[in-house]
Amino acid sequence: MKPLSKTRARSRFSGPIPGGAHDVMTATQRARCMSRIQGRDTGPELTLRHAVWRTGLRYRMHGSLPGRPDLVFSKQRVVVFVDGCFWHGCPIHSTKPKNNRSFWSKKLRGNRARDARVNRELTELGWIVLRFWEHEIAASLTKIVSTIQRAISTSRKHRISSS
Repeated sequence: MKPLSKTRARSRFSGPIPGGAHDVMTATQRARCMSRIQGRDTGPELTLRHAVWRTGLRYRMHGSLPGRPDLVFSKQRVVVFVDGCFWHGCPIHSTKPKNNRSFWSKKLRGNRARDARVNRELTELGWIVLRFWEHEIAASLTKIVSTIQRAISTSRKHRISSS
């Protein structure tokens, strides 16, 4: 395949972006790409669900609770969220987008504020809230499953003793 000429290669770019960079997609293509980003059933979420299921724990998914938790253990009142490093501002892996900085800064700040609000609301409703970063699931799945099992066990003991 012949390499594109410089003129033809330049025509693929949608134009300059503040900061001097160029996007290789048009605005319409970028919007379509961004709209396809999954909000549920992500790789890390599926990995965690399969691991939890293998231990014999049973759960509901994406309940109608505030924040739509990824895993819901209704009887034990435990919810689990799997937070993506980019979307939720992981202190280790979060990156700051170079393009459209003001939009992304506001968006990511809003996501973190919403996470805090959801944690508060669920806690006030009597739920135990567990949040894990996607990189933690990849690095220490067994430890995370153990944490979930301990939370469920603690919740069961508390429920029995308060009855």
